[in-house]
Amino acid sequence: MDRTVRGAPAVTVTETFVDVVGTDPVVQGLVGGLVIAGMNLLGASLVMVWRDPSERALDAALGFAAGVMLAAAFTSLIIPGIENYSGGDPIPVLIGIALGAAFLDQADALVPHAHYLLTGSRRTDAANPPDSLELDEERLAPVVLFILAITLHNMPEGLAVGVGFGSGDVEAGIALMIAIGIQNIPEGLAVSVAAINAGLDRRFYAAFAGVRAGVVEIPLAVLGAVAVSQVEPLLPYAMGFAAGAMLFVISDEIIPETHIRGHERVASLGLMAGAIVMLYLDVSLG
Repeated sequence: MDRTVRGAPAVTVTETFVDVVGTDPVVQGLVGGLVIAGMNLLGASLVMVWRDPSERALDAALGFAAGVMLAAAFTSLIIPGIENYSGGDPIPVLIGIALGAAFLDQADALVPHAHYLLTGSRRTDAANPPDSLELDEERLAPVVLFILAITLHNMPEGLAVGVGFGSGDVEAGIALMIAIGIQNIPEGLAVSVAAINAGLDRRFYAAFAGVRAGVVEIPLAVLGAVAVSQVEPLLPYAMGFAAGAMLFVISDEIIPETHIRGHERVASLGLMAGAIVMLYLDVSLG
């Protein structure tokens, strides 16, 4: 990456990141994965000091996370994918979006939705009978299922960070890293609160939730960086895939979950605030 900073009024975030991490996109992707996993751990650990967050506060925080992800999907993945990496042709990115949404749709059918633990009930239909994934330990069953659901939904987040850095656009990678890191904080908190409500130990699960996030997001960030840096034609498809998967999670899980307990207004305001923050970050970093 050719950079000229002599005479610049200040060192930018991008320049500092490159100075510390280097220019290898795979290493950048690894660092990005570590950062977003660390932010999830931070969110999970908040439960040790914020012992009883209200449902209203959690819905507002998750709405904020949805807003950040929504803006990031467009400003850091879809628009750059079309304008910078497919010659203005939207088809590769649109194909990727469709594939990402289809992947999450099919994978999501394998585990009960996250609201099973948060609400104490499970959405059912003929294709997904309520007893199909029951475990013997009644208390631990919903926690295990919730971990599977959140792990699945974290996959596109790690992939998006890796794809961002693998594209060679460090600014986009940093923007995605910050955006997903921010939204991982309320997500980590929600996971810990749900586990505590199920009767698990506060300190143990706060730490475990962060480790769980790291196990998923770190290797996928590296995989995304390796894939698109080594096979450049995949880049617009990969960017669309990550964006489509993120948009699916927002629409299918986060927004419905924040609108079922009577806190739609505060959740919507949180979403708007998250989108504003991400748009500001995108402009300031770009």
